Amino acid sequence: MSSEERLVDAEVDSDEQAVEAALRPKQLGEFIGQPKVREQLDLVLRAARARGGTADHVLLSGAPGLGKTTLSMIIAAEMGAPIRITSGPAIQHAGDLAAILSSLQEGEVLFLDEIHRMSRPAEEMLYMAMEDFRVDVIVGKGPGATAIPLELPPFTLVGATTRAGLLPPPLRDRFGFTAHMEFYEPEELEQVVHRSAELLEVRTDPEGAVEIAGRSRGTPRIANRLLRRVRDYAQVKADGVITREVAAAALEVYEVDGRGLDRLDRAVLGSLLKLFGGGPVGLSTLAVAVGEERETVEEVAEPFLVREGLLARTPRGRVATPAAWAHLGLTPPQQSPRSASGGPGQQGLFGA
Repeated sequence: MSSEERLVDAEVDSDEQAVEAALRPKQLGEFIGQPKVREQLDLVLRAARARGGTADHVLLSGAPGLGKTTLSMIIAAEMGAPIRITSGPAIQHAGDLAAILSSLQEGEVLFLDEIHRMSRPAEEMLYMAMEDFRVDVIVGKGPGATAIPLELPPFTLVGATTRAGLLPPPLRDRFGFTAHMEFYEPEELEQVVHRSAELLEVRTDPEGAVEIAGRSRGTPRIANRLLRRVRDYAQVKADGVITREVAAAALEVYEVDGRGLDRLDRAVLGSLLKLFGGGPVGLSTLAVAVGEERETVEEVAEPFLVREGLLARTPRGRVATPAAWAHLGLTPPQQSPRSASGGPGQQGLFGA
């Protein structure tokens, strides 16, 4: 790729990020969905403002794209405080975390994304910082090393994770408020689409919004992304208005089907059904069959397919459900009673 092409790609990515940032709600009252989380968080923030202090540390868990980063920015805005954004993988040493913590202002919000991927030494330093607003900076090595206590101004840590089960209990227990973000209902995603369309100055009729929302996998980030792609199609190949027909035609071009499955999802299901007879098949074998990394299949495609009832995880491997055969318009292979029960005569993974 030439330097000019890389520059163009960087500019496109920057534009997309700018548009996505513009679509984020700025206040808790503008945030759509997650009613329980909004109600509970509103109480936490209002109480903190009434006391004139900092808000308790907040832990947000849930799948990518549900609004964890947006809520962290809203927390800072509601508290009238600046926000510092970093991520667990970026903190590989305790010194990295100490440098960030020591530069925080009083009341500042520190957003730590993918907090479960932080290194263990940094994690242990975070315990004391969250509880006592103090860190011990180690100077020197070996027996002569000295711990110098460093006082920190009160701050609010907002941790976000897609794998809450990987957080050690001592860290999880230090958060004053924890919330799990649920997938959105179609009606909530319709509201997201209408709000974003208004901000983008795109005319969208109710049926067009329904079509986009129904293919957004319960995720606002995906809804906004699909809306931008449908907008492009409407501007180029239609009259600029997003109707059901225009949305359906656009999403067919972008390989997103009526249930929200994209190219990777259908590749996983197609390989499972056509190559392995519906399974069971191991994850690594399935990943090789679709030409993707094991982690990509496990973390990107599988959660949605399982939630849609199209794929099941079993001790022996991944298995397609009857709904998967029906969705791809395929007929499941006939099994004899003895094969179905796992007795003699059962075929192996690749046939007899």
